[in-house]
Amino acid sequence: MTALDTSVLVLNRLWQAVNLCSARHAFGLLYQGHAHVVHAEESDFYSLDFAHWAEHSRDYAGTDVVHTVSARLRVPRVILLVLFERIPNKDVKFTRRNVFERDNHTCQYCGHRFDNRSLNLDHVVPRERGGKTVWENIVCSCIWCNSRKGNRTPQEAGMRLLRRPRRPRWRPLVASETAGVPEAWRRFVDVDSWTVELS
Repeated sequence: MTALDTSVLVLNRLWQAVNLCSARHAFGLLYQGHAHVVHAEESDFYSLDFAHWAEHSRDYAGTDVVHTVSARLRVPRVILLVLFERIPNKDVKFTRRNVFERDNHTCQYCGHRFDNRSLNLDHVVPRERGGKTVWENIVCSCIWCNSRKGNRTPQEAGMRLLRRPRRPRWRPLVASETAGVPEAWRRFVDVDSWTVELS
């Protein structure tokens, strides 16, 4: 992974976290004047356009930099969109990937983590029994556990769910673990709300 692949937190002009983008995309927005870098010094925040960020980066001694022909630019951690003020839809779209994220790529029956190819989606209450394809009735399941459960409820199959499935709360970041979250992001996003409480 290069410095240009680093994730950057994107804020709308109301200073609300709305997305993540790559540093490459952030530099493009910054250069075009669509965004400013949010720089924090102690408890103060500064909004710097491209020229000021380039000047600020000149004396930076860290390694998270991008070299251009004429400059050395520090990779920003947070950018502020100049015009965009909408708040994104707070409903998490029901997709296979988002179910895997919600369940942390973990089979909800045996508790083992798997890659996407070894996981599938299981209806807790089978469709033939009126179970719907909704957040509250779908869990991640490994292929072996799903085959074992078959067209039965977990109770009938003698299996226990690790967590009851729920609709996840919205989060601007697709991250199931918060260990590597840059400190600069924590001022704008409630890190505790990133993980979905399913117990």
